Amino acid sequence: MTTPYQLLYWPGLQGRGEFVRLALEEAGVPYVDVARQKGGMPKMMASLDFEQTDHPSFAPPVLQAGELLIGQTANILMYLGTKHKLAPRAEAGRLWANQLQLTIADIVNEAHETHHPISTNLYYEDQKTEAKKRAKDFREHRIPKFLDYFEGVVQGGWAVGSRLSYVDLSLFQLIEGLRYAFPKTMARLEPSYPKLIALHDKVAARPNIAAYLQSKRRIPFNETGIFRRYPELDK
Repeated sequence: MTTPYQLLYWPGLQGRGEFVRLALEEAGVPYVDVARQKGGMPKMMASLDFEQTDHPSFAPPVLQAGELLIGQTANILMYLGTKHKLAPRAEAGRLWANQLQLTIADIVNEAHETHHPISTNLYYEDQKTEAKKRAKDFREHRIPKFLDYFEGVVQGGWAVGSRLSYVDLSLFQLIEGLRYAFPKTMARLEPSYPKLIALHDKVAARPNIAAYLQSKRRIPFNETGIFRRYPELDK
């Protein structure tokens, strides 16, 4: 590409935008993280405004690719996967990859709801009692249920077919996020998921990803994103 992709996402946090960043970094294509640039926030907000675009997104991330304005993480990754050899060529394989990505989105949403179980309009401190109950169920039942599934999905070292896809990048980010938010829980669970952890380590070692993880482009995990570390939620 001669014109960089424009990634429109909140500055200062990884969030759902990080799944898109990982795909762009692995593909080695130029992109601009718009809202992290001076004056970039108005352009990001314009992508959500019916008065400024014909196809506004409900929420970031949004990817501008030429004249296309693409919303929803899984939708963006399906597009990038096709364009940059991060998805199977066959229709059945592309649908399978999208199905897995949507399942990853499910557990990501549940991870977010451990610290905001009542409302995203309330502070965590306003719902701590409910958060402890939700996090307990997530740790004991939901994380194992999802990881059991993904462990079964990983065959031949990758999640989709015989080579890396955007799904593998997203599974890497999922493991990273769960390790950050629930380090004690993940330390107990990880020995039961050798294929998933091996996949995570292979992704981390890929040259473009390894360079990205060491760069300033990789925003550290923090307590404004999806995966947040509250010790009281990780018993």
